[in-house]
Amino acid sequence: MTYQLYKHTDAAEAARALAEAVAAALKDVVSQKGRAVLAVSGGKSPIAFFEALSQINLDWDKVGITLVDERIVPTDHADSNTGLVRRYLLRNQAEQAAWIPVIEDGADEAALADSEKAVAFALRHFEQPDVLVLGMGGDGHTASLFPQAPQLDKGLDAANSVPLLHTTPVTAPHERISMTLPAIENAAAVFLAIAGAEKKAVFDEAVKAADKALPVSFVLNSEKVVCHVHYTH
Repeated sequence: MTYQLYKHTDAAEAARALAEAVAAALKDVVSQKGRAVLAVSGGKSPIAFFEALSQINLDWDKVGITLVDERIVPTDHADSNTGLVRRYLLRNQAEQAAWIPVIEDGADEAALADSEKAVAFALRHFEQPDVLVLGMGGDGHTASLFPQAPQLDKGLDAANSVPLLHTTPVTAPHERISMTLPAIENAAAVFLAIAGAEKKAVFDEAVKAADKALPVSFVLNSEKVVCHVHYTH
């Protein structure tokens, strides 16, 4: 088994437990290396987790924060994960953390129309995360590794040494920048947060075997990482 499942009674408890586990992992890395990089996922689901983590006392000035994936939109766009992290995580105690950008501040939609240039910017700033927090969609995607995306094979390719790629979700808006599976596997600590019976059913299917129909299954069945899964009903 390449995952550990932690069940929580409600969303608040799940957010708090995940925040404490992530903070502990960051403290371990800082004590060993002097600095840690945390990569988080966006969307609405992580807001409570962000708020809980932001209030935990640790050496935030020795932590860099970045994104597992990002929509290729301006950072002031309503759907920007960068904006979400700035509003809910880079505050309180975590205000001292360094932001590692994925999308360039001030770049408008015209400038971001060239997705490969957007990826090139992200790669110039990329630092391999030590601690990584994933989400999962009802379609089994994680990061922005979507089923049916034309770039999925490249994102899952163990021989792909480039840690970020442009992806085109077939079932969701916006072009994306996503970490690849090998980059996810290179993290020392990997967490996955899921909530609700529908996503639990997807998870239960994904743990059976790696299947491109459910990209998260490649993380859950990876021999290179133990994924710590926090689940609430």
